[in-house]
Amino acid sequence: MTTTSAPTPTTTAPAVLDRIESISLSSVTLPLPNPISDAKVFTGRQRPMTEVAFLFAEIRTEAGHEGVGFSYSKRAGGPAQFAHAREVAPGLIGEDPNDIARLWTKLVWAGASVGRSGASTQAIAAIDVALWDLKAKRAGLPLAKLLGAHRDSVRCYNTSGGFLHETIEQVKDNATRTLESGVGGIKIKVGLPDSAEDLRRVRAVREHLGDGVPFMVDANQQWDRPTAMRVSRRLEEFDLVWIEEPLDAYDAEGHAQLARSLDTAIATGEMLTSVAEHRELIRAGSVDILQPDAPRIGGITQFLKLAALADDANLQIAPHFAMEIHVHLAAAYPHEPWVEHFDWLHPLFNERLETRDGRMHLSDRPGLGVTLTEQARAWTVDRVHVDAPH
Repeated sequence: MTTTSAPTPTTTAPAVLDRIESISLSSVTLPLPNPISDAKVFTGRQRPMTEVAFLFAEIRTEAGHEGVGFSYSKRAGGPAQFAHAREVAPGLIGEDPNDIARLWTKLVWAGASVGRSGASTQAIAAIDVALWDLKAKRAGLPLAKLLGAHRDSVRCYNTSGGFLHETIEQVKDNATRTLESGVGGIKIKVGLPDSAEDLRRVRAVREHLGDGVPFMVDANQQWDRPTAMRVSRRLEEFDLVWIEEPLDAYDAEGHAQLARSLDTAIATGEMLTSVAEHRELIRAGSVDILQPDAPRIGGITQFLKLAALADDANLQIAPHFAMEIHVHLAAAYPHEPWVEHFDWLHPLFNERLETRDGRMHLSDRPGLGVTLTEQARAWTVDRVHVDAPH
C-alpha cells in the first residue's frame, strides 16, 4: 500500500500588505474664546494663553485606507513641530503602514540629532497617531477595541472651567453646568502667590460641590518644596482625588517626598516628553497617579510602552488633554483611569464624545472616531502634501 502526501503550499501571505501613498501635514491655529490663565501667569512665568497650535497628519495608502492624527503645542512650538514633521515624513512613503513601531523608530533616527523628546517626538506623534487610526479603521474597530479594551467608558473630570482668570463664582457656575452635562469630576487651578487665596477658592468649590463629587486641584508646578508640603497638608481636609503638579515637573525626589508624606494622591507627568522621563518618576516613587500625554511623548506607540511600565508599578493613570485620543488609551488600561475633559477642541472635530453618569463613553466609530471640520481647515496656517516623486 502506498500513500501520497498532500502538496506543500507554494504561496504565502505577502510580507507587505499595503503601502503609504501620501501624507498631508497641516499646521492649524485654534483661537480660544477667552485668554486663559493658570498659576504660571500669576507668577509671571507666562502670558495668558490665547490659542493652541495643532499639527494634523493625514495618511493615505495605496489600498485607499486613511488615518488622521494630531499633536499640539500651547504657546510656542507649533511651527517647530510642523517643520520637523515636514522633514521626516518623506521617509514613510512606500512603507507598510502596519509596521507602526518600526516606522516610529525610523522617524526618530531620521531626526536623531535633535533628540528623542520634545518638539521632535511631538512631531512624530501626529504621524504615529494617524497610523494607529488607520490601522483601527482598516480593522473596522474603535481604537480601544483594536488595542483590547478593559471597559467601554472611563471616569472623566473637567478642567476647562476651573482656571484662575475666572472669579470663584464663575468657577462654581461652570462646575454646576459641567456636572449637569454628565462629566463626573471637577478640577480647579491653584498655585497663586497667595496660598490663602488658593485655600479660599478650594474651600468655596468643595462646599459648592458637596462631599460626594470627585474634586482635584492643579498647581501647575508653581510651588517650591516647603510651600508644597505646607499647602498640601492644608488641602488634605478637602478630600481631594489628587494634588497635581505641586512641584517642578522634573523634581522626582520632591514629588516622592510628598507622595510618602500625604494621604492625598500626588499626580504629575503631563509636561514630560518621553517614556524615559516618566520612568524616572516611577523609579523614584514620585506619583500615585501618572498623567502622560500621548502627543507629548511621541504618540500611541510610546504611550503603550509607558502604560506597561505604569501597570507593572500598579499605578493609576489620568492622561492629560487630547481626550479624543486618550479615551481609547484609558479604556485599554487595566486599572480604572481618569480622562480629562476639555471642550476647547470641539470646533476641530465633527463628532462629540458622549459624557453620561460621570463617564466618557466610547463610540462605535472605527479608529479614533473623529473627522476634521471645515472650520479646522479654515484655521490652517501652513500645509504640505508629501507623496512619491513623479
